Amino acid sequence: MSTTRQQDRSRPRTSPTSVRAQDQVPVLGKYFPSPVASKVPEVILLFWVVKILTTAGGEATSDYLKTYGNFGAGSVEIALILLGLAWQFSTRRYKAFAYWYLAYAIATTGTGVADFLHLDVHIPYAGTTILWAVVLAAVFWGWQRSEGTLSIHSITTQRREGFYWATVFATFALGTALGDLTAVTFGWGYLASAIVFSVIIFIPALAWKQFGLNSIAAFWMSYVVTRPLGASYADWFSKPVANTGLGLGDAPTAIAFAVSVFLLVSYLAIARPDIQPESPVSDDGARPLGTTSEYITLQAEVDGK
Repeated sequence: MSTTRQQDRSRPRTSPTSVRAQDQVPVLGKYFPSPVASKVPEVILLFWVVKILTTAGGEATSDYLKTYGNFGAGSVEIALILLGLAWQFSTRRYKAFAYWYLAYAIATTGTGVADFLHLDVHIPYAGTTILWAVVLAAVFWGWQRSEGTLSIHSITTQRREGFYWATVFATFALGTALGDLTAVTFGWGYLASAIVFSVIIFIPALAWKQFGLNSIAAFWMSYVVTRPLGASYADWFSKPVANTGLGLGDAPTAIAFAVSVFLLVSYLAIARPDIQPESPVSDDGARPLGTTSEYITLQAEVDGK
């Protein structure tokens, strides 16, 4: 039996009110309700498809917004991400449109921040890649130290959700820098970079299946690669032929990916194939809300409203 499970059994039973207070982040808890179920989708094949399309759309959208200058683009990107955060944290369980809107907003803003550091602060792509890799490692360290797990099946509290979205932002920024590093600094071009990342993304899954790589580590390794993969394809479609692209333009590329994401997320919202099953204790020993007596009480309160 895991230490976490033993600790859960040894804890005195708490009231629903105290459970909510423990789950909340002090600042967020003043304005947003505590989750009553998982706040992220189950990892199915369509998850990876939408994730890659989202990263591609965010790349093209951010590149298009740059035509309005740093102030104009930055203002829009900040507004998009603030709206997404408010929408996502106001939900009490996973909602497809809220979740993927925030992912799209982070894809856009993460691209903008990474590009700003290179184009305006003049940090080379190798430098921004290392910088965001360090940031991501720091977020992972803080998350693991605080919660004892990096599993997406444990995103059932505000604190864990905060760590999750901080990780997502860091992966987007890191992936943007990494994709530009291979395409521009290494001189591979966008299509070659996309092909390379299309192969790399399957390596963690293969290592998990054939060699016993930890499933959580395998997930996050592949998750990081979705960003340079999607961004490389987006740049290949949108950038001029002289820059190894197809020259379709940032705006048409952004619209095409946005429409694709909207259609697929609409399906997810209606069919709901990506709702995480609720279990008493996750594989890593975390105790998600969903089957405990505290959750039943909380859900009765919600349903009774």
